[in-house]
Amino acid sequence: MKVAKRTFDAVIVGAGGAGLRAALQLSEAGMKTAVLTKVFPTRSHTVAAQGGVAASLGNSTEDNWHWHMYDTVKGSDWLGDQDAIEFMVKKANEVVVELEHYGMPFDRTDNGKIYQRPFGGHSQNYGQTPVSRSCAAADRTGHAMLHALYQRNVRANTQFFVEWMAMDLIRNADGDVLGVTAMEMETGEVSIFHAKATIFATGGAGRIYYSSTNAFINTGDGVGMAARAGIPLEDMEFWQFHPTGVAGAGVLITEGVRGEGGILRNVSGERFMERYAPNLKDLASRDVVSRAMTTEINEGRGCGSGKDHVLLDITHLSPETINKRLPGIREISIQFAGVDPIKAPIPVVPTCHYQMGGIPTNYKGQVVVPKDGNPNVPIPGFYAAGECACASVHGANRLGTNSLLDLLVFGKAAGETVVSDFQSGQLSLKPLPDDAADVSLARIARLETQTGGEDVHEVRLEMQRTMQKHAGVFRFADIMKEGVTKIMEVAERAKRTQIKDKSKVWNTARTEALELDNLIEVAKATMVSAEARKESRGAHVRDDAIDCAETPNGRDDANWLKHTLWYSEGNRLDYKPVNLQPMSADVEPIALAKRTY
Repeated sequence: MKVAKRTFDAVIVGAGGAGLRAALQLSEAGMKTAVLTKVFPTRSHTVAAQGGVAASLGNSTEDNWHWHMYDTVKGSDWLGDQDAIEFMVKKANEVVVELEHYGMPFDRTDNGKIYQRPFGGHSQNYGQTPVSRSCAAADRTGHAMLHALYQRNVRANTQFFVEWMAMDLIRNADGDVLGVTAMEMETGEVSIFHAKATIFATGGAGRIYYSSTNAFINTGDGVGMAARAGIPLEDMEFWQFHPTGVAGAGVLITEGVRGEGGILRNVSGERFMERYAPNLKDLASRDVVSRAMTTEINEGRGCGSGKDHVLLDITHLSPETINKRLPGIREISIQFAGVDPIKAPIPVVPTCHYQMGGIPTNYKGQVVVPKDGNPNVPIPGFYAAGECACASVHGANRLGTNSLLDLLVFGKAAGETVVSDFQSGQLSLKPLPDDAADVSLARIARLETQTGGEDVHEVRLEMQRTMQKHAGVFRFADIMKEGVTKIMEVAERAKRTQIKDKSKVWNTARTEALELDNLIEVAKATMVSAEARKESRGAHVRDDAIDCAETPNGRDDANWLKHTLWYSEGNRLDYKPVNLQPMSADVEPIALAKRTY
């Protein structure tokens, strides 16, 4: 089969916040840039981000980047790399003001400055009191961000390939990345996108779980492609369960609701977070709130006929405040919960939300792998940013609103690095191997010609149920061990999938089958990495983790203060050290401490 080839200076996979911000940097520098996206750019999953973007502007309350850095390191349970975290929080004000100048319609204070609201885990004076740090556009911040960035890219003549799915990385014998193969979803045509630089900005993979706030497009495509190409995945055991998904639907209710004064209550009407986080209460870090909610439910204090959820109460807020600051949340609550939050509390339950791990990168956006004793050697021609990447600024748990900040800071950083490498002559168009498209063509042929194979939907459902049961909010040694066996069985079934109803090939069956190949890589990485980490840290909480003075809350810094690296080939694990040193010599490291709120 003859495969068409398209040539660019750079190809970006994904058109969410990180992809659009990187593309803008390249296109405005005069680079010929292609952006591949499964959906129209303004429908990327960044559109679902509600609460805001973190920046220590200090418009509502006193703030500075040192406090933001402390909150982020503490939130990460000290698994975040402090050089990358310093870089991110120091860049925050710059990228937010830049976005404002692109036309982002932020809410305003009475004096015309960007409105900022409190958010979970963000504080003044190194954890003492809540701070207003989240820059918001009502409860539609991601939606506004995507539109502002997309319009700017149109102006810069970025070339978009809409409803194209990237399939596989192309690497040469030296391991350099030369581009990707991709399929036009409507026609099934496979093409090679040959480029000097390849940037992955493909988002997360929350669809490995049965209950998730993620869109159906969040299938870990970049992470799966990287894993199949021999690149390790970092810290994949850490998944954030957002405290407030609509019970029974999983649709996200932003943390901004609690930032505006929302209160979590159990069946007795008690504000139970006062018992778990006496200082920050309902605005404690997400993993802390999720576990508190799950504990309330497990101990019989849940609400409803099934006692399977708790209530998020904003009935004490004025209707004017709700309609001004949380209009989308009111609409979601009415549509998905059948509740008008002006009149009654919203039923909520923890739901899989965010992937802290991903493709290993440094703060410049370069993809890095261990080589010759160095744990962070850049792969020539390969960059990543956003949720698919692991910088690592989120460590074991991400703070709310740091996700949109991550997109802006590291999307821009990856773009700046590519432009610098391009202008200095470090990037060149290297020859393609003769078999550049063979792996992708073989994958499609297997799906369409195999007989007696597995049904894609059934395998995917089994994977999601396995992950939900064996790697959820609380994790148990025997259940995770059983989960490793089960997910490897599901992975074997995934190798035998086929498209059974050929009439549904257009844009559905073929695409879903290819997405499953990516999802299963993420699921394996998550389950194997989680079972191996014999401690509790951030979002990863084991029942058998020992709690003592040296290992607060079951955290074991002596043995487990390290990043996990999972390799698909051989299903093996390796580790690398956490960088506890900030970037600047005059910045004090955030010392290890017990994590309380």
